[in-house]
Amino acid sequence: MDIKDILLLGDPELYKVTAPVSKEELPGLLSKIVLMWESILDIRKTYGFGRAIAAPQIGLSKRIIALNMDAPLVMINPEITARSEEMIELWDDCMSFPNLLVKVRRHKEISVRFYDMNWVEHAWELEDDMAELIQHEYDHLDGILATQRAIDAKSFKWKA
Repeated sequence: MDIKDILLLGDPELYKVTAPVSKEELPGLLSKIVLMWESILDIRKTYGFGRAIAAPQIGLSKRIIALNMDAPLVMINPEITARSEEMIELWDDCMSFPNLLVKVRRHKEISVRFYDMNWVEHAWELEDDMAELIQHEYDHLDGILATQRAIDAKSFKWKA
């Protein structure tokens, strides 16, 4: 996988709701998950950002989020179970439109459940930048892009 293989804004595949992963199919998805981790590193090297990617961004219509910050991690079938009423505003970036920033509102805190590569269930309480990150990637799993969450028509700017 190369940066050129990440689906870009306007690709109809990015707007589809993804399917859950079954425990039985997980071993067959490992190579795709590794590609997701590698894509994060490639974007980071080329554009200077990138902590996570959702499976639909590489054309895989499955409920998978790959993170690669301190170490590679995968969230299988994540489910946001709670959202704070308090919201934050931020300029969001995305690997599917790497030169565009979109001003969005996201929940300041969330609770999320997911399975890891060993099919062990986890429950996390996240806030601020991590809550925002997971909400961004979770939206991808439901076919929603940050451009659709823009606060208003002036909530777009090019990165310098």
